[in-house]
Amino acid sequence: MLREINFKVFRKLLRRSKLKSITIDIDSSVVNVEGHQEGTAKGYNPQKPGNPCYNIQFAFCDEIKAYLTGYVRSGDTYTANGSAGMIKEIMAHLKEEGLEVTFRVDSGYFDEDILETIESLGCRYVIKGKGYPTVVAQVTDPNIVFVTGEEGRETAELVTTLNIWKKDRAQLSFLEGEEYEYFFFVTNTGRSSEEVVDFYQKRGNCENYIKEAKYDMAVGHLLLKSFWSNEAIFQLMMLAYNLFLLFKIDFLRTTEYR
Repeated sequence: MLREINFKVFRKLLRRSKLKSITIDIDSSVVNVEGHQEGTAKGYNPQKPGNPCYNIQFAFCDEIKAYLTGYVRSGDTYTANGSAGMIKEIMAHLKEEGLEVTFRVDSGYFDEDILETIESLGCRYVIKGKGYPTVVAQVTDPNIVFVTGEEGRETAELVTTLNIWKKDRAQLSFLEGEEYEYFFFVTNTGRSSEEVVDFYQKRGNCENYIKEAKYDMAVGHLLLKSFWSNEAIFQLMMLAYNLFLLFKIDFLRTTEYR
């Protein structure tokens, strides 16, 4: 119920903006707990290794800085778990909006099930790939030509099929630094290599939105014992987050927004 309400508020924000295309960033974040809350577990936790935690999945629209949906998960949940289903849910709520939607996610979501889901829904994506040895071997082939862009980045494009994929997809490689560190991106946007890198780097905005939610809306403090109570509190916090955005759009001058 609360997730449905959050979708309704998001659609109000979206219609106020009159956008024809949007970028949806999906990311997860750890929330540490100090008690014995239900559903917590020891998982990936860079701040407090070994500490019980929740792992929260978020989806934000970058253009209007708004929360679409998300949910609380056990701390040992793998990043991509449930993401394909969440993408389907998002598009089911946006199907009547007539939008061009691009999903932008990091390498934790580099999964063919997610790629196929986005493709089947007629959407676009830019996903940071993983540096599998087979891919690195392809881009280090002497026949691969890297082009230097306006900002000094060296990029190369290739269409390849990983062993775990069922079909070819466009993959971009990005070199950075004197020691040549490789970064990989998979996309169906048709953008140039340089544009893909610039577009992906804006994904850092999503991390800032998550920080705002955790520190300004207290999402980083889920203190109730019941798992579902904490999920409900999380949804109410994110509802307040979007209502605050709606208030600013309706009552503040553009220069004061955000």
